Amino acid sequence: MAFSTQAIQTSRSAADTEQFMSIVTNLYDAHINPDGYVSLGIAENTLMHDVLTEHMRKNLTIPSAALTYGDGQKSLKSAAARFLNRQFKPATPVEPSHIHISNGVTPAIQNVAWAIGNPGDGLLLGRPHYVAFPGDVNRRTGVEVVPVSFGELDPMGLEAVQKYEEAILGAEKRGQRIAGVILAHPHNPLGRCYPRNVLIAFMKLCQKYQIHLLSDEIYALSVFENRVDRDEAAVAFESVLSIDTAGIIDPGLVHVLWGMSKDFGANGLRMGIMVTQNSPRMQAALLSVFEFSWTSSLSDLVTANALQDDEWVEAYIKENQKRLSEHHEKVLLWAKENDVEYAAGSNAGFFIWVDLGAAYKRYHPEVEDAHLDETVMAALLEKKVFLADGVGMAAEKPGWFRIIFTQETGYLEEGLRRIMAALKGSE
Repeated sequence: MAFSTQAIQTSRSAADTEQFMSIVTNLYDAHINPDGYVSLGIAENTLMHDVLTEHMRKNLTIPSAALTYGDGQKSLKSAAARFLNRQFKPATPVEPSHIHISNGVTPAIQNVAWAIGNPGDGLLLGRPHYVAFPGDVNRRTGVEVVPVSFGELDPMGLEAVQKYEEAILGAEKRGQRIAGVILAHPHNPLGRCYPRNVLIAFMKLCQKYQIHLLSDEIYALSVFENRVDRDEAAVAFESVLSIDTAGIIDPGLVHVLWGMSKDFGANGLRMGIMVTQNSPRMQAALLSVFEFSWTSSLSDLVTANALQDDEWVEAYIKENQKRLSEHHEKVLLWAKENDVEYAAGSNAGFFIWVDLGAAYKRYHPEVEDAHLDETVMAALLEKKVFLADGVGMAAEKPGWFRIIFTQETGYLEEGLRRIMAALKGSE
């Protein structure tokens, strides 16, 4: 039986998917399944599930209309625009007509890549990066991710922007069109926010080459106090929307992505929001494929119900940031106590970027760098703890892994214990 080229190519990752499913269907529970896997590799925030579900129980009623196609997302877009104006402080107020809704940010990224790029065109993406970005961009569009390397430069600093321009010029020489730049802001996996002057530099770069700027701000409100790295100047989050584009960039080239998955700990809602304020052509393109990423009317209802409750939203964000800070502190102190190097200055997201390879080599000096990532991952899985590795995130150096800290205390502590057991090769 014949299959398409793209089906054959993407099916090569089936083994990885099978391994992943074997982990998530056998998760650790101290009482029910103590021999299961501890997963600190999936970016989910369980710390506020009790707060969100309580609000849903108290405030949500489900009308029969929610079992139909709904109201065309009018209520949701209105609630989302109001929420974004309150929380993202846009220079130009967000209107419902500026918003495109999709069933998660993943299809939003795919749709944008399809809208701005032809097969073979490129989107620039700095290293390290969120593991799923390349697949999100490429798998169904043929648009390629072009990685940008930084060497010893801060990948989120002003000097790094020059590396993106070098990548654009390099693509021109080989005959490849660059369609845009993707930023994870706040950054995944580094857990930091881009400074305002760097965001402006990206805008100027995109204007110079007439390419699109895609700012994935899905962790925008998951910014918190770093209680450990007090000597590091943590950057506060400022949305790309908050920057007046006048004299900097054609506003039609700027697009912002956000969703309920991270800031509201609701990955399962599958709710993505894209804001494009000055591009009717982009809106028309996205509407033309709307039916392929249509959200459930029930998800629309749940999201609108939460976002339009201003007082509850403010309290939720404040409490979430407090809990994030507390759990972030636990992992940083664990890293310091165990002499595990980590990327300092993080104050956003659910993750800490750690050099487990160097720690592993202290106990196993015979291991070569060429095999370091796979060796450490094998040791972790042997101890039944799952992390995302730097290979998938295009790390420039071997041995780096991402630890998710947004799990309840006992679960997190068990995971950290198993990580050290894996590094040491002990029970």
